Amino acid sequence: MTVATPRVPPSPVLPTGRRRALGRIAATAFAAGLGLPAFAQNRPLRIGATFDNSSVEKVNGQGLFQGSSAFFAAMNRAGGFNGTRVELVMADDQFKPELAKANALAFEKDASVLALLHPLGTRPSSEVMDAVPGMAVVGPLTGTLALRKKNAPNTFWVRVNYAQEIEKLVSTARVLGQDRIGLVHSDDPLGQSLLAAFKASLAKAKLEPAVVATTPNTTSMEVGPAATAIAQAKPQVVIVGLAGTAPVFLKALREAGGNSSAYGLSITASSLGTLGELSRGLGFTIVVPSPNATKFEIVRRYQADMVANGTREFSLASLEGYVNAAVLAEGMRRAGPSLNRASVLQGLERIEGFDLGGLKLNYGRANREGGNFVDVAVIGSRGQMLS
Repeated sequence: MTVATPRVPPSPVLPTGRRRALGRIAATAFAAGLGLPAFAQNRPLRIGATFDNSSVEKVNGQGLFQGSSAFFAAMNRAGGFNGTRVELVMADDQFKPELAKANALAFEKDASVLALLHPLGTRPSSEVMDAVPGMAVVGPLTGTLALRKKNAPNTFWVRVNYAQEIEKLVSTARVLGQDRIGLVHSDDPLGQSLLAAFKASLAKAKLEPAVVATTPNTTSMEVGPAATAIAQAKPQVVIVGLAGTAPVFLKALREAGGNSSAYGLSITASSLGTLGELSRGLGFTIVVPSPNATKFEIVRRYQADMVANGTREFSLASLEGYVNAAVLAEGMRRAGPSLNRASVLQGLERIEGFDLGGLKLNYGRANREGGNFVDVAVIGSRGQMLS
């Protein structure tokens, strides 16, 4: 377990231009307004994060942490919570559910850790949610419906679920005149959730699956049989319900002669950069705006805070981490004068009709699915994301 105080450069590089400067001012004002009167001035406020920092999902894990670090670094530069600094504590779970659970329990035993941010993956997130019922868990990076049906009162979902993502992809395909739609998914809880959502979306559109193929599990590289099955069925479009192994599957699909259009889920996005020319024209869902879409106030704030924290590399994963941190901070702001784990849960529950710079969030006593943003992006001819 590693304590990681968000990096604060000695001389922040501020963005130029009136528009970006205004975004930076907005970010500082937002951070300055978040006070935590119940914590002592000389004791850091700690937020825990368990995620994959060394295995197949490390790109997503590191991106999430980079974004949340940038948010809290900006807050610290603005004085923290009434003078109290925020300290992120990260633990690598290697994308293993048992390690994620152990990390969460260790955070729970540490009375200085107020809440947990963005566990990564279906099974790790499930373990974390169950392990710490008295702590807020904000922004798990998974859209699996089964987890949401658990109605865990401690878990606040920021991203939409996979059923909403798949419905967006199916509707996009139909707009483009594609009605022979296939799916490849892993044969595990994540994959079963995707299959159920796929069938429901097609039934709503009065369509039948063109083909359904599986891989053994989320991390398996045994994608050849699935690629061959898709290539032989020749659907107009295949929805790739895989995460880190999506590039391996897509390469195998092309090698097997499959030329179907490919649409990925949001969990696919971070891995597409390894495909090179094969990535051109690929579509995928995004659950936050493009990190380059400066028409959104939240994106302008994110970019400014990332630059001030030492990086000009923007990504969907880091923007999602930044958004998750902002949601947690808003919950803490609404927690009232006595800040503790229970009051943070209540504060998050009070977030209703909240506009986070272009992203609308709405929780409540009976609602833990706060976000509704979903869009489709495409990889352009130069490898850039178009949305």
